[in-house]
Amino acid sequence: MRLPKAVRDNLLFLLAETHSQIANFQVLLETQAATVAQRILDRQGYTYNLKMRIHDGCIHALRHGPKGSINVFSLRAAEAIASDLERISHICFECVRFVGNVEQGKILRKSGIPTLVKEALGGIDLIERAIEEEDTKTTLKIAEIERKLDRRYNDIFLKNIKKMRKSDQPEDMVTMLFIAQRVAEIGDVLLSISESVMSAQLGQPMHIDRFRSLKTALSDLGLIEAEVEPIAETKSGSGISGISDANSDEDGYVAIFKDGKKDKLKEERESVENWHEIFPGLAPQILSYHKQGKNASLLIEHLPGQTFDTILLQDEEETLEKALKHLCKTLKAVWKETKRKKGISANHMGQLQKRLPQVLDIHSDFNTCAKRVGEADVSSLEELITKAGKLEAKLAPPFSVYIHGDFNLDNIIFDADSKKIRFIDLHRSCYQDYTQDVSVFMISNYRLQVLDRKTRQRIRAAALHMYEFAREFAEKQGDASFEVRLALGLGRSFITSTRFILDAELANAMYLRGQYILERLGELNEKEVHSFKLPIEELFL
Repeated sequence: MRLPKAVRDNLLFLLAETHSQIANFQVLLETQAATVAQRILDRQGYTYNLKMRIHDGCIHALRHGPKGSINVFSLRAAEAIASDLERISHICFECVRFVGNVEQGKILRKSGIPTLVKEALGGIDLIERAIEEEDTKTTLKIAEIERKLDRRYNDIFLKNIKKMRKSDQPEDMVTMLFIAQRVAEIGDVLLSISESVMSAQLGQPMHIDRFRSLKTALSDLGLIEAEVEPIAETKSGSGISGISDANSDEDGYVAIFKDGKKDKLKEERESVENWHEIFPGLAPQILSYHKQGKNASLLIEHLPGQTFDTILLQDEEETLEKALKHLCKTLKAVWKETKRKKGISANHMGQLQKRLPQVLDIHSDFNTCAKRVGEADVSSLEELITKAGKLEAKLAPPFSVYIHGDFNLDNIIFDADSKKIRFIDLHRSCYQDYTQDVSVFMISNYRLQVLDRKTRQRIRAAALHMYEFAREFAEKQGDASFEVRLALGLGRSFITSTRFILDAELANAMYLRGQYILERLGELNEKEVHSFKLPIEELFL
């Protein structure tokens, strides 16, 4: 870790102080001497002062350090390590107070807690070496301490729960378990420290489980040296990185590495496999899949080309037109190939109800109440959703197709050279009403936070292009309720997408459009369904 001298020195002082406190706690477990306990407690203020010196030193380095010599990841790691070391000290202080409540000292000596403390002390001893080294071997050893402490604590807990029933001093046994549990928590703090050191070593945020998964992925690719660049993080918490060969002269990624919650990545792997069976060529290849506890990782084929939002905002008009043309051509082929007679509702209003709390957490003023304006009654948002939901329940789509399920612009890739459309982030793919994908795509255009007039016109044109294509497809398929179902989808997406928008003006414009659509749908009777049309061009101004 590259740190200014003042920060490094204070960090080493704090490490030495933390080591001293834990070592003294070892002595206390053996002796229960009041003087040892007091010696530990008297150092609490010093630990805090050292932490604050490190934090202040990091801030000073960021503000006044010479350009080019500042390593932000190292400074960030130093701050985090300092806070974690103070946390270990705080655990030690709490344990000292607990020890004072134990009447029979032999319970502590024979409890297994001294072994726990010895393991924790070993982890603290490794921190200085990890900070000084460039590789990750020592860092991984620190991370392993957390698992060892957890296993040892579980053994202590199970053994002593049995003894407690026969003990004539159950209060001491309970206190002893409290101490063991707090010492085991040091393992969690050591894991956090190891991740801070590793992030500094690699120059990017890195969890230990992610590092292990990444090492496996690089092995699967047969790469000896690789560069890993963070690309994005999904709303579900998955991290996405691009992997390139450090020994190759060729630009671009060799593969995409994705890690996160096991259930999400399992869904995506299964959906990709379904796409390969149902409509080969659209989804990327899965190069490998690995599980580790509650997490998992995917190594995915890197697809050449650009995401649709990049094309929309940066490329020439001609490229955008080609991309839209090939996207609609691809969708038409997929819909025809996968069309099934059984209609499956998108349940647009159910989706809106489910996501409404998240919307209102960000925009509480959208939770409108019923009111009366002059002679007119104005429904609350809840009433509008309920009315639209009743209408939707009567409008089963005449057929279903295999949809993407999360058809945002950044999940669609167009390669201008090969003139191919490819799909990514496919964990929600299923057979359903195609208005789901159409409405999500259209609103994904509208919600782009770009203000210049020329770009807004391109955005509007792209959304309308998709609408015209889908409307023409619906007419040819005899889908008479398409406009109403699309309106339900647009109303849902206009409102639910505001949970990602902090700009009050844009969010309000989207909400009012969604509210208008729901009001129009609430006025419909069954006879008007087939003739219903929204003023799409005006809605996307």
